[in-house]
Amino acid sequence: MAGVTLTLSPTTVTSSASGATVELSASPVHVNPKLTHRVYRWSVEAGSVEPPVSKSSADRQELNGHATWTIPSSRRAGVLKAKVILEEFEGAGSTRPAFTWEAEQSLTLLPGEGDRNVREVVREALNELNSFGAAGRMPVLPVALQRTLHPLTTDVILWMVIRKTTDWLSFDQYSRFIDAHLCPPDHMTDPGTGLPGPGRPTPIRKPKLRLPFPGVDAYRKLKALTEAFMLERTGVLVDFTELLDKLDARVEGGRLGQTLPRDFDFEVVWKHYLEDVNGSADVALPYLAIIRNKLPDVPVIAPRNIPEDDYAACYGILQQKLGYPTFLELIWNYWHEEGMLVQAMNYISNRFQNVRGPGDRDPLANMEIDPLRPLNNVLWGYLQDEQHRLSVVRRAHEYDHEYGFTLHGKAVSGMRTADRRSKFLESFHNLLHQCVQFFRQDDDTTVVSDGFPVLNSLKETHYLLAQGAHNQFGDMPSTARQEMLMQQWLLSRPEMREFLGGRVMVPYPEPWMDRVDAMKSLLGWTDVSVVHFHDLAVYGEQVLLAVRYGAWSITNDPNQAANWARYWRPEIQGYIHAYRAVTGVDLAVDITDQQRLAERYVSPSVHLRNRLALQRRR
Repeated sequence: MAGVTLTLSPTTVTSSASGATVELSASPVHVNPKLTHRVYRWSVEAGSVEPPVSKSSADRQELNGHATWTIPSSRRAGVLKAKVILEEFEGAGSTRPAFTWEAEQSLTLLPGEGDRNVREVVREALNELNSFGAAGRMPVLPVALQRTLHPLTTDVILWMVIRKTTDWLSFDQYSRFIDAHLCPPDHMTDPGTGLPGPGRPTPIRKPKLRLPFPGVDAYRKLKALTEAFMLERTGVLVDFTELLDKLDARVEGGRLGQTLPRDFDFEVVWKHYLEDVNGSADVALPYLAIIRNKLPDVPVIAPRNIPEDDYAACYGILQQKLGYPTFLELIWNYWHEEGMLVQAMNYISNRFQNVRGPGDRDPLANMEIDPLRPLNNVLWGYLQDEQHRLSVVRRAHEYDHEYGFTLHGKAVSGMRTADRRSKFLESFHNLLHQCVQFFRQDDDTTVVSDGFPVLNSLKETHYLLAQGAHNQFGDMPSTARQEMLMQQWLLSRPEMREFLGGRVMVPYPEPWMDRVDAMKSLLGWTDVSVVHFHDLAVYGEQVLLAVRYGAWSITNDPNQAANWARYWRPEIQGYIHAYRAVTGVDLAVDITDQQRLAERYVSPSVHLRNRLALQRRR
């Protein structure tokens, strides 16, 4: 029979974040008058009790012992036990208890708020989802994987400069430049009053360009302005500080798939990218620095303090071209030539001279040429200057030398080239296909895209481009570009629209395009729109410039190739699409059939000829 009773208050507690407390109370069952004092010793299964030992005197009315049990926070429900030992002593100096009694009680512990078990949490979550579903607004938990980030490399600044420079050479920029200088608004008369226009007429400075024909002043000015436009927008006269200031960190970072800081200093990165040549302060692109180091015996011309007439006759390397080369590619001219830009202008020139076209029927013979009367003076100068323009044979030889591209037609039949890049097309198209493979990996956020295949293809194409950078490489692209820009400007004039007609409702990006397509329709040429040829010209030039002027021969970092592919992705995919539209060959698909694969490496002029023959049979 127990001599002590133990009481818990309360007997059921709910755990909280701070735990729980329970009051312990013990009392003897029998009152023995011989006892001098009692000792209560407390013990608990979990937590702590205060005080652990309590003592009471026998001569006092209060015989019970009290303590406080502190239970720590718990996530689980359970049963805990508390125990008390009562020791009763007889005699004030006694150390051995006369009687010892024990008592034990159990406590029920329940998990409180925040201490629920998994089953309860899941049940409550499902109930909450069901309530949303019943209300027709199911909550969405966004989960996303991020694309692998490749470290930013310093050569990205070269691609930004190339893109900005080529944008400055667009027809839209050229047309604004010519319209602003050829006949400024203050030189025109007011159409309402017939009086001179507002403002003070701008004095026209006589350019150095001379033509040995009378009555060609308007054309001479157009030609001089075109040359000035080229010098101002590309090459050594470009204001690079202004060009770099126009770069937008948000746009450039978006092309790289990274966020550039708003205060990203493009000029500092550009200067950091350029390299010193032979330890001198003359900076150069890393690719051109390699070339310059191979030619230590060739002098460098620094034209800053030399008159223009003197340094133009000097033999050597123009120092500024090492750091700021002319970003032009002849592929721009090739694709516009395949798009029938030059041929369309030639036919109009013949009609202007009253020359009948080949064949029994000439669609232009019955067209009134009177709408071209306001343009007579410029067309007269254009025809008189024909002997000073590049011939199609000269351009065709250079296309073959730089890219291995050929032209088909009577003017270039029997053409024999001394040196051609027969492997360039295979290498370039393989590079584009490797880029497509890279884009697929890059879009899959569960894998890390590998830049090595793209890097190897870049090296191969870079070497082939460098092999063709000879002969007329320095002058042919700029000269041919000037001539074709003038042809585009002539075709864009409203007089040409009145003469040729065309589809006004088709949203051509540039005004000369519908004239070319109208000529192709009249003469039965290819029915592929010149818009696709123009895309091939623009995108092809930008991509090849980045391949040509990058220092790929000394690069072994796949991150540079990965950044290159990401930056030029819109242009690469635009080129692939336009190439399929023009030739019918898809460079993006995976092909295992060797015969079909070989079609990718056939010159585009062959595909164009075959498609034209098929078009005429239908």
